[in-house]
Amino acid sequence: MPVHDDRKIFEFLLLETMQAGLSWLTILRKRESFRQAFDNFDPEAIANYDPGKKELLMGNSGIVRNWLKIEAATNNAKRYLEVQEEFGTFDSYVWGLFGGKAKKNKWASVSQIPPKSGDSDMLSIELKSRGFKFVGSTICYSHMQASGLVNDHVTSCFRYSQV
Repeated sequence: MPVHDDRKIFEFLLLETMQAGLSWLTILRKRESFRQAFDNFDPEAIANYDPGKKELLMGNSGIVRNWLKIEAATNNAKRYLEVQEEFGTFDSYVWGLFGGKAKKNKWASVSQIPPKSGDSDMLSIELKSRGFKFVGSTICYSHMQASGLVNDHVTSCFRYSQV
């Protein structure tokens, strides 16, 4: 479903960063721990994490304890705030890249859904050019799905026609 709340979009971006190379089920099981550990996904707080806070995160067994991903989360929070400053909202920026409309695919089965697309390639390049980390095309496609930028519900799903 389309998401236009900046905090929720940032949450998805942070979780997708942490998901890189792991299963979504792993991340979803840890979602509440991430919420607590990362100040309710507050990008301003996360952008200001100092080395001590990052060390605390590395010791938190409730989250993914990967130094590069924690560094990426703090970096991405800073980049996110820069985009907000430039565009007013991250929502305006990211949806603007896609003309304000979600792409509606017509997949008959889950096996047809690709891990990335030309649009996710473009989003990845765009975010990387702004200094974001852990935003490869597959991560960006996942973000597009979570944020509703692409409707990948199979055509038989009740949500398909709602989007």
